[in-house]
Amino acid sequence: MLASSLLAVVALAGCRPGQQATTQAPVSPSYKVYKLRGKVISTNAATGEVTLDHEAIPGFMDAMTMPYKLKDPSILGELHPGDVITADVLVSQDADADVLLDHIVVVAQGKLDYKPTVVYHVPAPGDAVPDFKLHNQDGRIIHLGQFRGKALLITFIYTRCPLPNFCPLVTHNFAVIDKQLAASPALYAKTHLLCVSFDPDHDTPERLRAYGAGYLGSSDKRAFAHWDFAVPEKPVLAKMAKYFDVGITVGADDSIMHTLSTTLVGSDGKVVRFYHGNEWTPDQVLADVKQAVAGA
Repeated sequence: MLASSLLAVVALAGCRPGQQATTQAPVSPSYKVYKLRGKVISTNAATGEVTLDHEAIPGFMDAMTMPYKLKDPSILGELHPGDVITADVLVSQDADADVLLDHIVVVAQGKLDYKPTVVYHVPAPGDAVPDFKLHNQDGRIIHLGQFRGKALLITFIYTRCPLPNFCPLVTHNFAVIDKQLAASPALYAKTHLLCVSFDPDHDTPERLRAYGAGYLGSSDKRAFAHWDFAVPEKPVLAKMAKYFDVGITVGADDSIMHTLSTTLVGSDGKVVRFYHGNEWTPDQVLADVKQAVAGA
């Protein structure tokens, strides 16, 4: 019998300084996304493929058994025959018609004695958020507990990320939300935004300030009163990444592969909602923020 999954296995999105990862297809408007659920039959390290016996994929394909290439072949070793997974099927709208699997999550394990090296926690409503400490753009220590009494919106970025649909898009969306919140002084006073860098080797306070100023339109200290850009020390970063379901892999060429994670924390310090990936919109999150503030 299949055991309940302890591990979320995520196909990581590559971010390289100045270029995209050569082994991964970028997420772009040229890809249409479908949802898949199926059982792993076998894996092939030579081709970077997993063969699945999957249910019908609405709008794309009937139920069948067939191989799929992974967007990130490096996670193939985390999949085992008998595992039940969900995933996004990325179907290229270009002439090459590539089909790739991304955002793979093991929902039931077939290999009961498998011990994952890292167990990720997916934030769920009502989960208490630990009081993580970070250094912000002023070099000042801040901690999540200090935002109790406010709705706190947290996301993860790094300033060198070159892919427009990843860190830059999420930060841009935060800028839109910040501006919309500022239009309501009462709402503005009850909310706070936080961008957390997972690149402590490069994202110094000075660099975070310059990055944030590009979205806030000012490097003045007062401009950051409602929106902090901060980075934890490496031991804290490891714990934050596990808690907020952020997959991070540093490549040999100093590139960083990562997933996207955004969380709305209520005024009581507990998770209100978790947003995986980059498909959420500022309007959607703003509505959730307003509801969280109204219910506080």
